[in-house]
Amino acid sequence: MHNLTVEEIVSKIDNKELKPSEVVEGLYERIDAHDNDIKSFIRLTKEEALEAATKLDELQEKNEMTGKLFGVPVGIKDNILTKGITTTAASKMLENFNPIYDATVVKKLQDENSVSLGKLNLDEFAMGATTETSYFKKTTNAWNSKLVPGGSSGGSAAAVAAGFVPAALGTDTGGSIRQPASFNGVVGMKPTYGRVSRFGGIAFGSSFDAIGPITRTVKDNAILLDVLSGVDEFDGTSADEEVNVLENIDNDIKGLKIAVVKEFMTDDVNAEVRESVEKAVETFKSLGAEVEEISIDHLDKVISIYEIVSSSEAFSNLARFDGIRFGYRAEAENLEDLYKKTRGEGFGEEVKRRIILGTYMLQAGHFEEYFEQAQKVRRLIIEQFADIFSKYDLVLGPTTAAPAHEFEKPDDNVWMTDVLTIPANLAGLPALSLPCGLTEDRPIGLQLIGNHFEEGKIYNAAYKFEQQFNLHDELKNLTLEVK
Repeated sequence: MHNLTVEEIVSKIDNKELKPSEVVEGLYERIDAHDNDIKSFIRLTKEEALEAATKLDELQEKNEMTGKLFGVPVGIKDNILTKGITTTAASKMLENFNPIYDATVVKKLQDENSVSLGKLNLDEFAMGATTETSYFKKTTNAWNSKLVPGGSSGGSAAAVAAGFVPAALGTDTGGSIRQPASFNGVVGMKPTYGRVSRFGGIAFGSSFDAIGPITRTVKDNAILLDVLSGVDEFDGTSADEEVNVLENIDNDIKGLKIAVVKEFMTDDVNAEVRESVEKAVETFKSLGAEVEEISIDHLDKVISIYEIVSSSEAFSNLARFDGIRFGYRAEAENLEDLYKKTRGEGFGEEVKRRIILGTYMLQAGHFEEYFEQAQKVRRLIIEQFADIFSKYDLVLGPTTAAPAHEFEKPDDNVWMTDVLTIPANLAGLPALSLPCGLTEDRPIGLQLIGNHFEEGKIYNAAYKFEQQFNLHDELKNLTLEVK
């Protein structure tokens, strides 16, 4: 059961080869057997899932199957609101928080008759790159428990790779879908800013955040994004753009113009990663794509821009957690102590670090010096990408500077991964990570960046590449024994 893709589950349920309840029960058996080692879920919703699946069984019997994801199990990152089901953002601050409404993306999945199996672990408030800052547990890589799963969507990527769910939702502020997807050998999409509603996603950096799907295949990913996309009256930043990500997925890519960024392929990127990406370039050429090398200015500044702007936005977004309206509340004798103790005890160290940095950046005298300057350079990067996409269809490079590293043994050039992933968030561009290599049981990810609302082109190129290099068979043989 755990090897089935979204597409296969839909087909087998439609043909009545499987019941929705059989799929759900089979995956819970897998989770029960192995998630004590991986620790991808913060909370399982077994009772609710089995009840929902049983109702779908009845509809299947009556031939009343509706919805693009009828009976498909999914996992939800735990910074996405689920009505009546505790949503924590992996923080003590929200340890007992029960939302009174669903996020728009959750409702869209429900409308297509998918079944949520539970809430997935993450770095606290999505701040981190290894899923180690979670208040509840430390998730491990699905390939090897000594390796980090990436972050902040580490729980989502590990759960998909381990076969616990065929699809999961993640969030991406600076690479938090793509980096863990790369580390776990799965497919992760950060959509165009505004393509998917952020309503009900717990905000980190509001001008960066995107909710997107993590799956084992490119086609599955496109199916999920097709469901998740669309304008939302509850999100003023959502875009009323046509959704056609599946329409041309199997088209010939002959003549597709792909740019390889020279600054993405420096010696700061692991040699084996570069070699895998270079092989991917040759594969695209063999499929008829035209590939050229380009250069992008200001990439040496993207980490600074991201730190300044995202921390400032985090400071603003997290101000609501004050111990009064909802969430954790410390014992205190007066209002000032209540604020201090609640935030001091409720937030972890990484979250507090970013709040303090954001506080500094937005102070009088520093705002013009840092925040405004960062936004000006951000505009230059946006304009550069606009110029690039006037000449090319896609931008190609590695997703991460190195494969997954061991806990507390980060690669010396781990900062380079931020240089690779952050530009897409700065410019609001869609970007996909998909497997392109494997070294010592450590997957290597390829990143494809497209122009605004052109996820269809990304999926088309990725799908044709995947037919030449498919890690899905390797995932089927993935052993989950602790190594």
